[in-house]
Amino acid sequence: MKIKRVVPNLHAENPDRSLEVLGLLGFEKVMDHGWIVTMAAGGEHSPQVSVMTEDATAPVSPDVSIEVDDVEGAYALMKDNDVEIVHPLTYEEWGVHRFFVRDANGRVINILGHR
Repeated sequence: MKIKRVVPNLHAENPDRSLEVLGLLGFEKVMDHGWIVTMAAGGEHSPQVSVMTEDATAPVSPDVSIEVDDVEGAYALMKDNDVEIVHPLTYEEWGVHRFFVRDANGRVINILGHR
């Protein structure tokens, strides 16, 4: 399994304030679903940051998103190792296949792939 990217998810009651600061640093909006906005610094493998109020389709909001090339394999690996799954493997309407796990420190990790 290959990791394709890692994106921190900043939680904010007022995302516009965070987006403003990221914009001043040169980040540009690359995705906006209303409840989550992803900003990128440009280039093929550019740094990215997401700012979110809450996850609109899951019971919890993730702390970080990790895109992999084999989501089903990652899901099986987590289940085989008894990692707590807090959101099942789901196809989202915006083209993402994802699930959430909780690590031993309580952090929620969104593991995803694009269809």
